[in-house]
Amino acid sequence: MLCSVPVNDRAYPRIASFRDAGAVAEHLDQLGWSLPFDDTILTSGTSPLGQPIEIPWADARRRVGNRFAVQPMEGWDGEPDGRPSDLTRRRWRRFGASGAKLLWGGEAVAVLPEARANPNQLVLNERTATALGSLRDEAVGAHRQGFGTSDDLVIGLQLTHSGRFCNPNEKNRPEPVIVYNHPLLDARFPAAQRLDPVSDAEIASIVEAFGKAARLAQQIGFNFVDLKHCHGYLGHEFLSAYHRPGRYGGSFENRTRFLRECIEAVRASAPGLEIGVRLSAYDSIAFIRDPATGRGRPAALPEALPYTWAFGVDRADPCRTDLTEAKQVLGILESLQVRLVNISASSPYYCVHLQRPALFPPCDAYLPPEDPLAGAARLLSAARELKQAAPACIIVSSGWSYFQDHLPAFAQAAVRAGSTDFVGLGRMMLAYPELPADVLEKGRLDRKRICRTFSDCTNGPRNGMVSGCYPLDPFYKALPEAQRLQEIKRRSRSMLSSA
Repeated sequence: MLCSVPVNDRAYPRIASFRDAGAVAEHLDQLGWSLPFDDTILTSGTSPLGQPIEIPWADARRRVGNRFAVQPMEGWDGEPDGRPSDLTRRRWRRFGASGAKLLWGGEAVAVLPEARANPNQLVLNERTATALGSLRDEAVGAHRQGFGTSDDLVIGLQLTHSGRFCNPNEKNRPEPVIVYNHPLLDARFPAAQRLDPVSDAEIASIVEAFGKAARLAQQIGFNFVDLKHCHGYLGHEFLSAYHRPGRYGGSFENRTRFLRECIEAVRASAPGLEIGVRLSAYDSIAFIRDPATGRGRPAALPEALPYTWAFGVDRADPCRTDLTEAKQVLGILESLQVRLVNISASSPYYCVHLQRPALFPPCDAYLPPEDPLAGAARLLSAARELKQAAPACIIVSSGWSYFQDHLPAFAQAAVRAGSTDFVGLGRMMLAYPELPADVLEKGRLDRKRICRTFSDCTNGPRNGMVSGCYPLDPFYKALPEAQRLQEIKRRSRSMLSSA
């Protein structure tokens, strides 16, 4: 159930208040979720998290040294021409030094300048390729310096077209590219109301851009590219194009055509380059802030059920997940020998509590409508179910940061049980990039550095600033933006408390 609303906010305990992983598991049981955990955290030699995995790779196999993955984390801090800045390079070096052996995509990189989600997003083209190659080299060099070798490190590049959320030239001036007209999202993001959906001819040129970007990624040394199909961006929106006429909408075959064509384009342009897909396996009806309570609630249905404007939901109840078509997508990927799949959900633009569970949501969002632990458990349970349905896929699971102090206990158990192949860490990498190394070398965490989901890494970009962990990273904490964020949050809390 996605739409439960608590009696009061105190119904959601802070993760740090649980005495141990067993207490977290008991609470999850009360919420209707069952997740295994381990009482003892093992170190590298014996830990399931420290075991290498052999992945089929072109005509050979590739060894990845452990089961931690760094999720793509954008900083909104690239140069206007799409090259990385000093802040970008700092973040990637920290990712490389984290101890994780799979760097999933680094961050979303646009395949065209007009495909950016913000004016400071990275772009991959002939002019920026050398700089992005150096960015990769810095991450690999930091890993080699910290751990002696990079032979068992795999690093990809996430390729994206931002679709409905394109904002390439000026902050807060969207220039969307939509797949179809959406009865809720068009009204919520009004620029889309003035647009016709992207034409089939334009889609062909976008597919070609993915192929060209993949060729460049291969030339500058990336091991794979991720064809981003999550979080409401273009690839994800194609999957829910039930009402689009023609070759790219309606039937499941048509709605997955863009994905298949992008895979074909990469294979043609960059033979031998591996492919991954980060997939929002389920979505929801859009959520809005209830003006009376400040909590999230489903937006009003545009018309009678069934609801047919979201991928991976129960059409009779769009607040419930349905993984039927997600399993079919993984079947397509298996048949095309695309082995790397990263499981996420929904979109931070219209349903932030599903994609990024947090006790302290972004200041322009809403108070959580369910215990965030339920959101994290839902993500992990979806990854487990999809792994069972497509065992040949190498699955990276998401939602781990919310487990905070108890992340190692649940992550170790999940990998040991075969519920996931990799533990994907996002926000936690900004606050505490050395977490993988600390778990594997020490069997414990530094509690002072654990992400507590204050959401400043989101609040920054949504208020025209770069992204970073302002509460816990001393570098960002010392920036003038940190004080500005505190003031913005105070105003937001005041507004919510008066609701």
